[in-house]
Order: sequence, then C-alpha cells, then structure tokens
Amino acid sequence: MGYKALLILEKILMALPAKARKSFFTFLAYVAYLGAKKYRCIVKQNLNYAFDNSMSEEEIKHITKYSFKNLLYNFLHLMEFRHMSKADLTKKVTVKNKEIVDKIHQEERAIIYIASHYCAWELGAVSVGHFLEPLTGVYKKMKNSEYETWLLDARSRFGNTNLEKSNVIKPLIKLIKQGKASGILIDTNINKREGLVINFLGKPLRQTSSPAYLARKFNAAIVPISIRTDDEEHYELIVHDEIPVERSEDEAADILKATQLQANWLSSIVTKEPKFWFWLHRRWKGDKPEIYKSCV
Repeated sequence: MGYKALLILEKILMALPAKARKSFFTFLAYVAYLGAKKYRCIVKQNLNYAFDNSMSEEEIKHITKYSFKNLLYNFLHLMEFRHMSKADLTKKVTVKNKEIVDKIHQEERAIIYIASHYCAWELGAVSVGHFLEPLTGVYKKMKNSEYETWLLDARSRFGNTNLEKSNVIKPLIKLIKQGKASGILIDTNINKREGLVINFLGKPLRQTSSPAYLARKFNAAIVPISIRTDDEEHYELIVHDEIPVERSEDEAADILKATQLQANWLSSIVTKEPKFWFWLHRRWKGDKPEIYKSCV
C-alpha cells in the first residue's frame, strides 16, 4: 500500500465508528488467513514444534485465525493511537502490579522493560509510556521510510521515544545512566553473533543477551511486561516480577542465567494462553530452519 493511500484509508476509517473499524480489520484478517497459505503453514509448524505435535487440528486452526486477527488489530491500534486522547487510553487499558515499578523507582534504578510480540504489543508499549513512565523502545529500521515515520509517530503518541537497533548498546547505556527507561523485545529472530542459546518452550533458541548484560553492569532492573484481553475491547497491562541478575565472579554465567529466566517468563505466558503469541513469525529459522521447508 502506498503511503498516500494509507493516509486516505486512515482518514476514512477514523471517520467511522470504532466498531466499524474493528469489523473492517476483522474482515481483512479473515481474507489474509484464506489467502496466505505460506503463513498458515508457518503457524502450524511453529505450534507442532513448540508443543511436540500435541495440539489438535482444531486448536491449530483456531490459533492460526487468531494470529492473523491479532496482527491486524495491532495495526488498527497504531492507526487509532494517532487520534487517541489520554482519556481514551485510560478507558481502554488498566494496569496490574504497578507497585513493582514504584518500588524500583524508589530505589532510583533505571528499568529495562522486556516484552514480546504477545497480544496487543503496540498497545502495551504506549500504555507503559502513559501509565508507568516514558520509555525508549528499540526498533528495526524499515525499508519504507515514510511508513516508518508513520509508525514511529504512532508509537510516540503518549511519551515514548524510539531508538534504531543498529549500534544500540551505547545509547542504551546513556539512557540507563540517566535513570531513564528502555524497552526491548526479546522474541525477535537474531543471528548467531547477537544472542545466547537458551531454552524457550523447551526448545533451544538464540535470544538477545542485551537486557541481562546492561542490567548486570549498571544495576538496572529487568521488568517483564505483557498485555492481554478477553474481548479485544478492554485490555490489562501486567507488570511482572523483576528478573533477578546475579553478580558473581563469572559474568558470562550470570548473563546466561538471567537471559534464561527471561525466556522462562515468556514460555510461561505463552504456554498459558498460546493464541496471543505471534506464531506467524519464523522464530526458529536461525536455529531450526528445516521446520519451515514445507512452507512455500
């Protein structure tokens, strides 16, 4: 879609009632589900690999449909952010366990929020900025600069800022030293030079070690956040317990342990409600590429 066409579509949709917008994106998701055979296959392969072929065809179909819908709803949220007030956001999202963040603030430590592509992840990020504290989110540069501008504008609507992931460590260190919050997604595919091998959902996988490294070196707090919903209308932003980072004489072991604890946290929420995770992504392509060979 061209950028001008996107802006025209946004103008039309934002003139409609919220229910009509949601219905439109629900329809798009269903069309995408029917037409994207490759991605239906990716979801199935991911689920069969992650859960050892224990899911029924009915369960897989349900999660696959929801994956397409959830992706489109995240795009809808981005569009709505650009026109949303703080009062609108407060009506849409509630926060659980805010006292965890308050305690860390009292200790005057910077927070590294870790999150994943789980449920309404775009809504979750802006909700942190509004309800907890503004954060600087790390993102991957996009090929389309106009769409990237549109996307980053939506993400920064409620106080957050954005940091491109190339050579990101020094800027993140600066933020931590200033006592400011940052946000890092821990479930993106990375190359062999960028991560550590951990167990996620009982399977070996490479995951970024940056949160553990930064927290250990600069006494920052790693705080997982997630967001969920029962009706795709009202959402709950959940602050989870801080991930402890040891500071022994073995730095590498400390970082690996803290990175594994982050994977354990994500495994626990995905196992509890698997439909919310982004199964459309070839998460294991770097470590187990053969599981996607049939998806063409």
